[in-house]
Amino acid sequence: MLFRTLLATAGLFLINTLPMNAAPLPLWSTAAPGALGEKPQDIPTLTAFLPAPELRNGATMLILPGGGYGALAAHEGKGYAEWLVAQGVTCYVLQSRLGSHGYRHPVMLNDAARGLRTVRAWARRDGLDPERIGIMGSSAGGHLASTLLTHFDAGQADATDPIERESSRPDLGVLCYPVITLETYTHQGSKNNLLGKNPPAELVKFLSNEQQVTAQTPPCFIWHTAEDQAVPVENALLFASALSRAKVPFDLHVYQKGHHGLGLPAHGAGAPPWDTACLYWLGQRGFLKAAAR
Repeated sequence: MLFRTLLATAGLFLINTLPMNAAPLPLWSTAAPGALGEKPQDIPTLTAFLPAPELRNGATMLILPGGGYGALAAHEGKGYAEWLVAQGVTCYVLQSRLGSHGYRHPVMLNDAARGLRTVRAWARRDGLDPERIGIMGSSAGGHLASTLLTHFDAGQADATDPIERESSRPDLGVLCYPVITLETYTHQGSKNNLLGKNPPAELVKFLSNEQQVTAQTPPCFIWHTAEDQAVPVENALLFASALSRAKVPFDLHVYQKGHHGLGLPAHGAGAPPWDTACLYWLGQRGFLKAAAR
């Protein structure tokens, strides 16, 4: 307990010198709100992946791995972070609390919102751009990312904790074969881990994020495969359609071939070249604007 508190208190200083694959930093200096204990699974954290100073372009990405709200897939966390770091993007991988450890909504959303506020505060402090803060999620991590993309807030201006004064609105989203809806086309395991069995219908609708898109939803890059048997491609189609109706900019890439959970083409699982398309889109959005010097 003492070590965790000291580490979190020191976090704002340590982050300036953290190497890639640094030790995770807790999101709260005391027990996280709603914590069920003090085990590692009760302590949401951020792990930093930092570009070399000469590559750093000022943009930041908060990465949410998939795993059905019951586990965290490393290739969708560390793997994505190392790819983006090579492009000059400062990355943080979120370890949120999980349904497999007894947590339910809104704990996961609270962890993601706190993570986004934290990396925005750190960007402001470290000379990065606080208006180029993206969120990236895969599978159930894509559901959590799309939840924050549609359920953000402006922060609490009078909070004593400066991090809580920051907005939790991402400036853009990258959604990889995401769970979006909790209705007809959902991934049932993710839904059960997030909400438990037989959740109220109004909560299911509230977290079916295709129904929560507004004109204030940030721009998104979305990719999926038509062959995905775990998370139907309709999830991506529903979200893209909602963005289109709200006139929110988006890129949608649906590939014919590929199973669920592919990750990057470099991972060797037969993923389509979505990474090239994503970098092109990030460049269009000005997210990589300082990469070439």
